[in-house]
Amino acid sequence: MEEINPKLKEFIVDYCTRYKIKEVEPSSLSLETSIDLDLDIFDIEIDLFLAEFANQFKIDQSKFTWYKYGYPKGSASVKIIKSVFGDNAFWVKKLSKHIYKPKFKVRNLQEAVRTGKLL
Repeated sequence: MEEINPKLKEFIVDYCTRYKIKEVEPSSLSLETSIDLDLDIFDIEIDLFLAEFANQFKIDQSKFTWYKYGYPKGSASVKIIKSVFGDNAFWVKKLSKHIYKPKFKVRNLQEAVRTGKLL
């Protein structure tokens, strides 16, 4: 199984901590971690996240477009479920993925780090 680049993992944890988005355990991150659903980075925040990511890792994002993934807007239903029941339970994660399809994952960032281009 492929591991996340340690610098990428550190960037994600640091970004979430610095901007008080969500407390993220480095061990909980995987390539299938969704940026919008699991880390709660969506709307304009995801554009800021990608800009900082591209700057830090020297990634060319000139050809990146949201058409491939769909612009992540979040979900009010998922937010309510997570606030009432917490977001650590397996059934909450499964129900959240059923209600809101994750659009952008750590795997996409890992590929950008490897190739130097965010597509």
